[in-house]
Amino acid sequence: MMQDLTVGDPHKLLFKYTIPMFISVAFQQIYNIADSMIAGKFAGEDALAAVGASYPITMIFMAVAVGSNIGCSVVISQLFGAKEYDKLKTAVYTTFIVGFSLSLFLTIAGLLTTPHMMRMIQTPSNIFSDGALYLKIYIGGFVFLFLYNITTGMFNSLGDSKTPLYFLIGSSVGNIILDLFFVAVFKWGVAGVAWATFIAQGAACVLALLAFRKRIAQVDTKEKAPLFSGRALKKIAAVAIPSILQQSFISIGNIFIQGLVNSYGSDVIAGYSAAVKLNTFIITGFTTLGNGVSGFTAQNLGAGLPSRIKEGYKTGVKMALCVAVPFFTAYFFFGRIMMLLFMEDTGSMAINAGIMFLRIVSPFYFVISVKLIADGVLRGSEAMKYFMVSTFTDLVLRVILAYILSMRFESTGIWMSWPIGWCIAAGLSVGFCRKVFSE
Repeated sequence: MMQDLTVGDPHKLLFKYTIPMFISVAFQQIYNIADSMIAGKFAGEDALAAVGASYPITMIFMAVAVGSNIGCSVVISQLFGAKEYDKLKTAVYTTFIVGFSLSLFLTIAGLLTTPHMMRMIQTPSNIFSDGALYLKIYIGGFVFLFLYNITTGMFNSLGDSKTPLYFLIGSSVGNIILDLFFVAVFKWGVAGVAWATFIAQGAACVLALLAFRKRIAQVDTKEKAPLFSGRALKKIAAVAIPSILQQSFISIGNIFIQGLVNSYGSDVIAGYSAAVKLNTFIITGFTTLGNGVSGFTAQNLGAGLPSRIKEGYKTGVKMALCVAVPFFTAYFFFGRIMMLLFMEDTGSMAINAGIMFLRIVSPFYFVISVKLIADGVLRGSEAMKYFMVSTFTDLVLRVILAYILSMRFESTGIWMSWPIGWCIAAGLSVGFCRKVFSE
């Protein structure tokens, strides 16, 4: 069901719109975490480390998918809010044509360069083969991942955040079941983890495409919409490219950090791999709430109702802070229990490294949550320069500080760089957001 976010109580609308999005991404992160949990429990710490070692590289590919999702969803939200349905359909067709071509190119390039990328992040020799195998299978399914992401972005743009939820629930459950069969029963190790994700993501993609084809056919237009528009592509690219760059540079920064982590051996890699998956779960949740605020902002901006945007921002901040509380509590006070989801040895160096990461980072979820909601307003308003300045500040500080602090505090110094970057970047994002409100 399509939903107009320009009419009605902003608080109730945004809550009903974003909660299904949050649940969707929660299920997506659950099966990402399940990959690591099952690998660690049934294939050992080296398998967990192998999956974790390739994680920053997989996030570069995810960055392209997520950035493209943001680009198309902002533009389509604006067109939907303005009720320009002819242009909306053309923007949809254009996105799919260009998106499929881009994802195919990146798949081929990624498969050809997998060993080079693994060497670039100083992957230890004892986990190199498994890490490269996992990465190749993951990249092989990138077309599915990409098309699924932009399709869910389009559903959200039309005010429908529930349909993607249903696909994510099915995909997540299927992925976990396949993980257990391939790894615990068939003993395929890291390859089993990768193939489970490939199959589950592929099925979700095909079903989402079929459902969206039916949905877009219900949008009435005066005449047949053109299949491609250079103007639509330019408008989408104006939002998508900065978003892709933002996501990519974060991933590149994480590759530098992963390389630094890798220098401390497979135990620290395994601990970091588990802890960063838990951290990514909540950060992705905040980002998703920000995307909901972005869609709300774009629709109301397209409808010429800027006064509603500030109310949406306030609601988004309240929701994000409420979400931060249970995750801070779980990670800070019960970090050992969280780490034991991935590993067996209660006294291992890997578990201790992961616990330290969670205790240092989790108190600052209350800061980063506000930043990511403010970023949602900036994206929805197409204030991409402000958005990029804030994000790159966080990235550059985290990478530089990770190297500097690790000289004194070893791996703990790497974890300390997160809160500092978050705090400074949050101040910038909130300041830019207030500037947008006053314009």
